Amino acid sequence: MLLVVNPAARRAVRLQEDAMAAFRASGAECDAFVTERPGHAATVILAASDGYDAVFTLGGDGTAMEVVGALAGSDRPVGVLAGGTGNLIARTLGVPLNVRRAVPVLLAGGEAQVDLGVLSTGRRFAFAAGVGIDAAMIERTPAWLKRRIGVWAYVLTAARAVLRRDRFQVRATVDGVVHERDASAVMIANFGAVLDDLITLGPGIRQDDGRLDLCVFSPRSLLDTVRIVWRLVRKDFRSDPCMLYVPGTSFRVETTPPRAAQADGEMIGETPFEATVEPRAATLLLPRRD
Repeated sequence: MLLVVNPAARRAVRLQEDAMAAFRASGAECDAFVTERPGHAATVILAASDGYDAVFTLGGDGTAMEVVGALAGSDRPVGVLAGGTGNLIARTLGVPLNVRRAVPVLLAGGEAQVDLGVLSTGRRFAFAAGVGIDAAMIERTPAWLKRRIGVWAYVLTAARAVLRRDRFQVRATVDGVVHERDASAVMIANFGAVLDDLITLGPGIRQDDGRLDLCVFSPRSLLDTVRIVWRLVRKDFRSDPCMLYVPGTSFRVETTPPRAAQADGEMIGETPFEATVEPRAATLLLPRRD
């Protein structure tokens, strides 16, 4: 195994020894590589991954996607270990956040080929790209608060964004068809389930169906917001004027005024942005489901 460690991530350095110990305890040989700058992991992976059965990442979501993107189309499996603050990808995949538990679970787990989203810049995302509440959560959460309370810092920032009821106009084009409405959050989603199935973003969203899904949430009041969250928790996707779902393969998102956008927890600039799907481009290690 090759373990890619990002020393800039919140917990990665102190967890590196835990991970290496877990590999040894599982009978797996593992080399560790510590990145030195953004993009360093992709450079090394492209040159060295052929010598390994699998590549593991220990860092935040940005580190995970750098490695996943570098190995797209190679059939080389990637295991994602939680070493950042939000750890959105690890949580979405159901990977234990405790590294000593996660390593043997992934080594004994299965492999799954999943779709990836690809932005017009060439950057890939596994979970979702979006604007609105999710982007505000990433952009506005201060680093000192993330160091103090971890993922709860994002929760507090998201709660503030919800209470502000910040709305904008969105024009989303899916496979050439235009959809326009007011919105508080717009996502192009690949995985439907969030936080190990606690919340499901929409109906029939699958990470291996060769499509992405536009999800637009348009609450007009705090009561609408509470109803939407409750319905997402209950997986209740009956017709609702505050919820729009459109599957497709090609997307363009424009907003008035321009809004900051994020992909898998990393800021990607402002709208407009475009994305397409890359079917079954990545191979991920997943925990076995009983």
